[in-house]
Amino acid sequence: MNNNQSIRVFAPATVANVACGFDVLGFAIEQPGDEVILRPNKEGKVIVKQITGDGGKLSLDPTQNTAGVSILKMLEALSSNQGFDIELHKKIGLGSGLGSSASSSVAAAYALNILLGNPFKTNELLPFTMEAERIACGSAHADNVAPSLMGGFVLIRSYAPLDVVRIPHPEGLHCTVIHPSIELRTEDSRKALPQMIELKKAVKQWGNIGGLISGLFMNDFSLIGKSLEDIIAEPYRAKLIPGFYEMKNAAMEASALGCSISGSGPSVFALCKDEKTAIESGRKMKEIMDQMGIASNIYTSPINHSGPQIRE
Repeated sequence: MNNNQSIRVFAPATVANVACGFDVLGFAIEQPGDEVILRPNKEGKVIVKQITGDGGKLSLDPTQNTAGVSILKMLEALSSNQGFDIELHKKIGLGSGLGSSASSSVAAAYALNILLGNPFKTNELLPFTMEAERIACGSAHADNVAPSLMGGFVLIRSYAPLDVVRIPHPEGLHCTVIHPSIELRTEDSRKALPQMIELKKAVKQWGNIGGLISGLFMNDFSLIGKSLEDIIAEPYRAKLIPGFYEMKNAAMEASALGCSISGSGPSVFALCKDEKTAIESGRKMKEIMDQMGIASNIYTSPINHSGPQIRE
């Protein structure tokens, strides 16, 4: 590696929880995503040189920035004192519920691994990106970083020890996400959740998780649709998202398989059996936001299989 070498990496946005899978399920989408440009420096320090697209809200302190943290943790694990300059280009809205912090940390970790000659396998980068999530929201959860890093659907079977399983899905499965132009902090969204849940509700949610994973494996759209039900988090978080139930009803009327909150919100996702249905579901949900006078962006794509990508 020479000091003139640089690399630009894109890492995709993600939908976490996937209705019934609170903190254990997630999948990657094609767009949007964050980009990191990483290059070695002679200072022997990790320096965040530039951030765009964040409205000046993110810290340039590498210990308080998810891209910086994942790089610092990797260098620490390698006992390396090399320095790197980071440019972070945010294309995912902050507090959008689309894994904004995760995408930044994944792009940075993936870029550094390549510049260093791939000392880690891709899945071995997960712990570093999870530590970056701890800085962002106080919890080292993996349901955003794992799908962004590995692509596709993932199940976090266990956190101690960490065990992440990639889940297949039916060909043609598409997702549409609507991101209302309101910010909902993960911390606030988590505070809305109850600390205790009734056993009968937990049992129903476990059944839905099992049903969703079975439906994905068996290419059973009907079972996927029946299982996309969240009775644990959605009832409490829905009140934080203007027009949520109206958008959900609109997506279901457009023949979406299911519709729920993406991550901690305010983005809302709908899984659909094909692109045409996904586009129509997105159009119907946007109509609701337009009627309420809330600006919004729509992202429609197949499930992202590739995870991070090197960009020229």
